[in-house]
This record gives sequence, structure tokens and C-alpha cells, in this order.
Amino acid sequence: MFNKINITESKKKLIVFMLLTTVTFAVYCQVNGFDFINYDDTVYVTDNSYVQSGFTLNGIRWAFSTKYFHLWTPLVWLSFMLDYQLHGLNAGAYHLINLVLHILSTLLLFWLFCRMTGAVWKSAFVAAVFALHPLHVESVAWIAERKDVLSAFFWMLTLCLYVYYTGKPNIKRYLLVLFCFVLALLSKPMVITLPVITILLDYWPLNRFESHKGNLLLWQLKEKIPFFVLSAVLVIVILCTPHEQKTYLKGFPLSSRLANAPVAFVTYLEKTFWPNDLSVLYPFPTQILTLQLIGASLLIILISVSVIAMKKRLSFLFVGWFWYSVALLPVIGIIQVGNNSMADRYMYLPSIGISIMLAWGIPFFFKSENMRKKILFPAAIVILIIFSVLTRQQCGYWKNSFTLFSHALQINEHNYQPHINNASYLTKEGKINEAINYYNKAIRIKPDQADAYNNRGIVYAKLGQYQLAIKDFNKAIALQPDNANIYTNRAIFYFDQGNKELGCKDAWMACRLGNCSILETARSNGYCR
Repeated sequence: MFNKINITESKKKLIVFMLLTTVTFAVYCQVNGFDFINYDDTVYVTDNSYVQSGFTLNGIRWAFSTKYFHLWTPLVWLSFMLDYQLHGLNAGAYHLINLVLHILSTLLLFWLFCRMTGAVWKSAFVAAVFALHPLHVESVAWIAERKDVLSAFFWMLTLCLYVYYTGKPNIKRYLLVLFCFVLALLSKPMVITLPVITILLDYWPLNRFESHKGNLLLWQLKEKIPFFVLSAVLVIVILCTPHEQKTYLKGFPLSSRLANAPVAFVTYLEKTFWPNDLSVLYPFPTQILTLQLIGASLLIILISVSVIAMKKRLSFLFVGWFWYSVALLPVIGIIQVGNNSMADRYMYLPSIGISIMLAWGIPFFFKSENMRKKILFPAAIVILIIFSVLTRQQCGYWKNSFTLFSHALQINEHNYQPHINNASYLTKEGKINEAINYYNKAIRIKPDQADAYNNRGIVYAKLGQYQLAIKDFNKAIALQPDNANIYTNRAIFYFDQGNKELGCKDAWMACRLGNCSILETARSNGYCR
């Protein structure tokens, strides 16, 4: 269509830049009116005293020294501090920053593939799918997932600068690439796979392997070792402490995590092509059928062998498939964080690999240029329109906590966590009896869930049902004796009841477990020595 009216390549690119920006903003602009979510947003912003101190020297020191919430992501903390300094607790402003980062990453992705391949419309398709796929809503619409959009921005910038470097290799350009990679690592550990992605791009579409056939291994080692060293250092920083090893390796047996990995790998593929029943929470399965595990494993092996066999003729399939596989590997669940079997946000960067396979693979089967224009171009437009509609709908579920977790319960009513989150939301809204009903449902589903007892105990205390409250606090501590938060809440309960002795005992225990705030408050009031 654009060729008939004789538009230059530069104008085509400008049109694509404008369309990507406009459509993505139109689909996501509703986030400006969204609230914070009572799932991680509390940890990252609303209940975080360091963030709410604004951008300070003490805050900067904390951001770089803490592994609060089990991750070392100093740039994320700094970005939230800056947000609070500028916008306070205006949730819409935080959402818009996420959206701006998502749009910038989209534009960089388009530029990246345009620069490498010269294929404007194929590159536009890859970028548009990244911008508009429903699987990516979680990364954009969830404030706590600033780490996704921030790391993705630096991921894209690193690759763009890498391509710039390969055009004319010199130390200044190389150091600039390395610096941006460091910024990506400081935003989210998942980007540790980026050095492997650069090797894949060297193979196709940069075709750098052709000019280094004689010393291929030496060349790659010399160029990529600094990147791999940085990735290894980050892994050591995060994992190699006793506390973090316990956090990442506890929970589900290794055999269960290994069985879930290939099933999740294939489920991500399924949701890429058929984004149905997307949820903020996918509980870890109680069992995985042997046939399901075998089927998923065989499919992965079959596709992998096929793209390897065709790598010389169809290099883009090889690169796309291993972009997806490698980028997903750190979050496939073998090292477990939380109780979920998978998460939409984990597909934010890996899904680009599937888009590459589609953008360059499908046209390969249409030899006629005329057929490509008549069939593929309209088909791509229809797909992107469908994605836009689905993404706008999916985005709407993130309006507030109750809307989000009610949607999660529509998908799986036997998931205990959404019941807890809805109860917490209703408690703040003053709907106490409704909140207790949700806590009761959560406990029926998972009787060993300490948070449900702890939170219900707080609600019972507000209602003046003290016997029920202390019973729930005691049960929560029996289930999770190393949880400082539960001891803190029981200490507050005892102080409110005038029982300073038991209150101080719990305050000291909470402090030993890492939360000394209640002890400091009790001391200032003269309750404890």
C-alpha cells in the first residue's frame, strides 16, 4: 500500500514510530486512573518508609545495599523514590511512568530490527506484538513490575548500542554497551541472559559469524566474557547468602519444579497464540500428569531439533526459538520465587523470540510478493486489532485490587491468595464482615496459610472479638514461627489489651526476626526496657 504512493523508507519508519506510540498509549492510557494494588505495591511503594523518604542520600545507600523482597534491584528503588519525590502517592503517575518505559522499549525494539534487517514491516510487526500483546499487561499495568519495564528499556538500549558497536567496533562504543547492560542488571536479574542474545544476533541477522570463521570461539570469548562475568556476579550477589538460598530453594520439591518447567514452557507458548484466562496468579499444581509432562518435553525437543536442523536455511527460526528459550530460562521455576507455577510478566522479553519466528517465518511460505501484500498485511492488522482489544480489556482488570483479584477468582475460585487480597481490600473499605468471609474461604482452601490467620486476627481485634483474634494470631505463629510481621501484630494486640509483658515479649521476638519498629515504639511509650 505504502509502496504504491512512493513513500521513502525514512517516512515509513516515522509512520511506524508514530503509530506504535499512538496505539500503545490509546490502549493503555486508562492506567492513569488506576490505584495501587495490595499485592507487592505495598512493599515497593505504599508501605515502604525508604521510598516515602524521597530521593535522599540515605535512600540511595539503602537501595544499593538491600536485598529487600529477595531481589537486588537498586534502580527500581531509586525510580520509586524519585516518583514519590515528584508525585507523592498519586498512583496514576507511577502507572504512566511504566507506560512511557513500555512505549520507549517498543520504539527501540522497532529501531533495533530495522537497523539489523532493513525489513520495516516485519520489524514493525515484532514491535507491535510486543507493545500490544495481552500477556504484557501485567508488566505494564502493575506498579510493582517497574522492574520489568525498566529492565526491558535498558535491555533494548543495550542491544541497540551493541548493533551500533558492531558497525564500527571500538572501545568507547563497547564500554557504552557494557554500561547499559549494568543498568539493566541493576533493574532486574532476569536480564542475565542478554549476553547469549547478543551471540544469537551475531549469528542472525548481523551475520558476524561469517567474518570470524577462523577464530570464532576466541572472538566470542574475548568480546562477551565481560558480559558473562557481570551476569555471574549478579547471580552470586542474589543467591549466595544462606537466607536467599533458603528463600529460593524452599517450598516445592525439586522434582515438582523440574516437572513443572517444561509444562509451563509450553503453556507460555499456548497463551502467546491464544491469550485466554490470563490471571495475576497461577497456583502451583498439586500434581502434573505424566502424559502432560512427556508431551510438553517431546514438543520442546521436536521444535529445538527442527530449528537446529534448519539453522542455515532459516536462521531466523533458530534465533527466535532460542531467544524465547534462553530468555525464559531464569524464570522457568526451577529456582522458585513465590507459590506460582508461572506468571504473565515472565513472558515480557522472551515472547519477542516467538514474534521473530512469525514475522520472518510466515512470509517465507508465501513466495509471491503480491500474495504477501494481499494476505499477510491484512492478517497482521487484524491480529494486532484483536490483541489491542484484548489488551485493553485485560488492562481494565488492574483498576484496583478488588477488580483484579475478583477476576482471578473467576478463572480459578480455588486459589486462596485472591481471597486474602480481596479480604484485605474490603477491610480497608470498612466492609469487615465481607472481609471475614473471604478470609474464611482462603482458610478452607489452604488451612496452613499463616497470612490468612494473621490478617483475620487483625480484623477480629477491630471487631472486639479478642478470643478469636488471639486464637488466629497463635495459629499463624504456629504455622510460621519465623514471621516477624505476625509477632508485630500480636504485640500490638497485647499492648492494646494492656498486657505489656506479653506485648514486650513479642516485640523482642519481632526485632530478632528483623522488624524492630514495634519494639522502638514500645520503648518510646515506656512499655519495654
